[in-house]
Amino acid sequence: MFPEHIQDRPGSRDWAQFKRLARFLLPYRMRVVAAIVALLVAAACVLAFGQGLRSVIDTGFASADPSVLDRALFGVLVLAVVLAAATYARFYLMMSIGERVVADMRRAVFDHILSFAPGYFETVRTGEVISRLTNDTTLLQAVIGYGFSLAVRNSLLLVGALAMLAWTNLKLTLIVVCIGPLVVLPVLLLGRRIRRYSRAGQDRVADVSIYVDEALHEIRTVQAYTHEEHARRAFGERVEATYQTGITRIATKGLLIALVMLAVFGGVGFILWLGGSDVLAGRLSAGNLSAFVFYSAVAAGSVAAVSEVMGELQRAAGATERLMELLEAQPEIVAPREPAPPPQAVRSLEFDAVSFAYPSRPGTLALENFSLRVAQGERVALVGPSGAGKSTVFALLVRFYDPQVGAVRVDGVDVRSMDPLALRRLVAVVPQDPVIFATSVLENVRYGRPQATLDEVRRACEQAHALEFVERLPQTFDTQLGERGVTLSGGQRQRLSIARALLADRPILLLDEATSSLDAASERLVQQALDTLARGRTTLVIAHRLATVQHANRIVVLDRGAIVAEGTHQDLMRQGGLYANLATLQFLDSGVRRLERVA
Repeated sequence: MFPEHIQDRPGSRDWAQFKRLARFLLPYRMRVVAAIVALLVAAACVLAFGQGLRSVIDTGFASADPSVLDRALFGVLVLAVVLAAATYARFYLMMSIGERVVADMRRAVFDHILSFAPGYFETVRTGEVISRLTNDTTLLQAVIGYGFSLAVRNSLLLVGALAMLAWTNLKLTLIVVCIGPLVVLPVLLLGRRIRRYSRAGQDRVADVSIYVDEALHEIRTVQAYTHEEHARRAFGERVEATYQTGITRIATKGLLIALVMLAVFGGVGFILWLGGSDVLAGRLSAGNLSAFVFYSAVAAGSVAAVSEVMGELQRAAGATERLMELLEAQPEIVAPREPAPPPQAVRSLEFDAVSFAYPSRPGTLALENFSLRVAQGERVALVGPSGAGKSTVFALLVRFYDPQVGAVRVDGVDVRSMDPLALRRLVAVVPQDPVIFATSVLENVRYGRPQATLDEVRRACEQAHALEFVERLPQTFDTQLGERGVTLSGGQRQRLSIARALLADRPILLLDEATSSLDAASERLVQQALDTLARGRTTLVIAHRLATVQHANRIVVLDRGAIVAEGTHQDLMRQGGLYANLATLQFLDSGVRRLERVA
């Protein structure tokens, strides 16, 4: 779980956050070295201008020789060309490194996120993760590419300017050093506050992303319930909170810059007054004073630039911290050090005295002492009221979670001893709410087996009774289906989902009642496709409509996480109890609806 707020720790340093980026920078260390060399050359050129200024004033003007000025102009032009080339190299190298590092970081974070089991997202909202993957990495991109190099450049200029000041006039330099703490003090006092506000601002931006994600994904529900005004108001509140946090951060950063500028330029004015007095008294040449003023201006500008960039670096430190929290979060479901090989044939599925509670509800058992064995090729239906534990059985079988007690076995092999990827390659799932991606028909079906050919996809669609509507689409298999398959009906989406499972061709089939929300015509086609899909496979079916599982080999009745009855439809009807009550209610309700339609 992500912390809502990060408190400053005594002695903690923002630079420690940037050290955590080292592994992303190391592959490009030669480019970093080249950028630093270019930066050093550029800084040296700037500092050399001060010596040129001293020489022109003390030598050129005093000698009244035009050739001295000509040589000075030539020297300035050479320095300008070298400075321009070095600046271009530094800018290009650092910006390209920033782009590359951020691209690598995004891939690393996304790859790591995909290893998290669904239980992780019970406590972490996907909008928060998306915000970190997009907003925080974008901030880092700007800081690594521009802000960081600007801070290093101005730090070098500051050090160089101080050295040249000392070489020009030690007395005035000591006065500058005494003034220095007045510049550093605001950075120390306000820097951490800016960091806190930056972190809070990023959290508020994440809140906005979360709300937008939810509202737009469920836009039909928002509009169906005329919830637009409430949504606008709720979104406005989140935007306003982001704005207020940003204003607080900006005000603090502005105060920091103003205090630094006051200290720097007030100090420069004082130095000019002292230096001017020395020139008038003959203790200092006009050229040396000019060079001193030039270096003082360079030092002042460098301090001002560094103080301004520090605010961005503070924000980047917060962004780095948020991203590293993601990268350092450990997935709960991992492959063992030496995973057991997956079985060559699935001769059985077994739940052995399994008890399980979801991480977000640790005090409530979803399954309690649950034992079930399914033979190869058998079709077993799981029925029971909502919350009985049916979906939990599926989740444990594909190892989205591990049971706290007991074991789940495939052909006698504990699934915890297997690589989760190898286990899941044995299983095809057809959910109640089919998942359709915002891509083409071809890519949606080929999700089950990415290397499949078009002919294989066509054959799977034909078996799933989907070919007849696919061929009527504008670009047939190349037709884009929109977000979540919005252009298709429920029955069409379900048949594509079945085609995907057919193409995957896996020995274990999990069907989460795929016909519960379909009309009669669509239900008949989908049921035919499911019968084709289940042929020869070990099948577990979650059944909400009992009429669809009357011909299952076995029906298992669950209630409150435990098996309360088991047998064929006829056996369970004779026994009475929960199944008979559910069946009577459903069949009676269906009969009433048929009579109403006839009437």
